[in-house]
Amino acid sequence: MTTPLAQAATTAAATANTGATAWAARIEHVSKSFPGPAGQQLVLDDISLDIAPGEFITLLGASGCGKSTLLNLVAGLDRPTAGSVTTDGRPALMFQEHALFPWLTAGRNIELALRLRGVPRGRRRERAEELLELVRLKGVHGKRVHELSGGMRQRVALARALAQDSRLLLMDEPFAALDAITRDVLHDELTRVWAETGVSVLFVTHNVREAVRLAQRVVLLSSRPGRIARQWTVGIPQPRRIEDAAVAKLSAEITEELRGEIRRHGRH
Repeated sequence: MTTPLAQAATTAAATANTGATAWAARIEHVSKSFPGPAGQQLVLDDISLDIAPGEFITLLGASGCGKSTLLNLVAGLDRPTAGSVTTDGRPALMFQEHALFPWLTAGRNIELALRLRGVPRGRRRERAEELLELVRLKGVHGKRVHELSGGMRQRVALARALAQDSRLLLMDEPFAALDAITRDVLHDELTRVWAETGVSVLFVTHNVREAVRLAQRVVLLSSRPGRIARQWTVGIPQPRRIEDAAVAKLSAEITEELRGEIRRHGRH
């Protein structure tokens, strides 16, 4: 039996942002270098990747392969040394740390994002309440950040990102600091929110099972310099569990590929 979530997840990419561009982001032949003691150090080398409207992509690779660097380029926080990055509107960004303002309540953190977007004052409270309900935090509008658990803070951060009304959500290991149970719950919540909103997601992680648990497509970067080593289309129906046999099988295949990339890097 097909669940409503599975149906929504299957059709999200096809139905989101109709009338917009054919992609949420286009990365074309992007390279990035940084100055180092021995001169310019190449971190990313000739990356090309299109993110379709409503598509969920996880970006995977060993530590230092350039995942976060690529995310920053897509976010517009840095410029590529070569190539180009084009997005359909301004992306929203969510970090490993929630980055909420502790002197504001949960609701006021979201309302600030709405104000910066130009939402009229009379609509902000109502919209913040709607977004909190979307991430299943109804009733916490007036709570301060220190009153919230780690998982709740990340839900507020997700609601604040969604308040920017972006077609593309960039997530840099947002659940890495959470315990396994909380992380699993937030996997469910993120999948549900993605399916309900049709937003495109580019999600950086170093956790292979998390990558497979969430994504429609997994993109593996080689060790530095980061290049696209391989991509997998994940045909496992949603909702998925991280312990599902199909998730474990594909995770094992990707892990072996990742180990190979690490071994090749170690020989240089």
